Amino acid sequence: MRLNTHTLLALLALLAGFLWMESAMATEEPHYDVRISQAPFELRHYAPTLIAQTLVDGDMDEASNKGFRLIADFIFGNNLAVGSDQTAKIAMTAPVTVEPQSSKIAMTAPVTLEPQSHDTSVAGAKQWRIHFVMPSQYTMANIPKPKNSAVILHEVPRKYFVVHRYSGFNSMARVQEKTNEALAWAKQQSLKVVGTPQLSRYDPPWTLPMFRRNEIMVEVAAP
Repeated sequence: MRLNTHTLLALLALLAGFLWMESAMATEEPHYDVRISQAPFELRHYAPTLIAQTLVDGDMDEASNKGFRLIADFIFGNNLAVGSDQTAKIAMTAPVTVEPQSSKIAMTAPVTLEPQSHDTSVAGAKQWRIHFVMPSQYTMANIPKPKNSAVILHEVPRKYFVVHRYSGFNSMARVQEKTNEALAWAKQQSLKVVGTPQLSRYDPPWTLPMFRRNEIMVEVAAP
């Protein structure tokens, strides 16, 4: 039986949907409470997390790919388990987050990285912080340590974020557009922005555009 183009596309979309749902159910995400919900926007209160992060140069796509490879290398075994000379595999979590960094930030202090100016433009960024949230079973005391000094473990305290959720692919212009919308909603809610906007992506690269989950996250002061 030969399938026409529309039928084939529909079947591929259905298969991708099942793969996406299976992946989403199996992947741990950070814990948070929703304080305000006005789709597609939310104000979330995130629990403390442990992240693995790295700083990379380039445009958003270049930095995302390079940063992903560095941290994936760490969680897939380029590490040293606590109290032994063995390596350990760390479970993959979601999302993978990319955040533009101010050019004023020194490369010598990645553990305490914070932009020195809250620049909300992503178009001109040449340096990015890429981070994965580590599974909740880990603390700084028991997580395997990276062998690559470019990967840094960092504890993040409780924080509030304005979140703008959307689907599809991410171009630089689209990310900036969604960032501007998130900032406008934060202003509408009388929330004070205190951090640089971040792009969080939840899906593997084979996910079809309509199933992709993207979120612009902007840290705000406690309301």
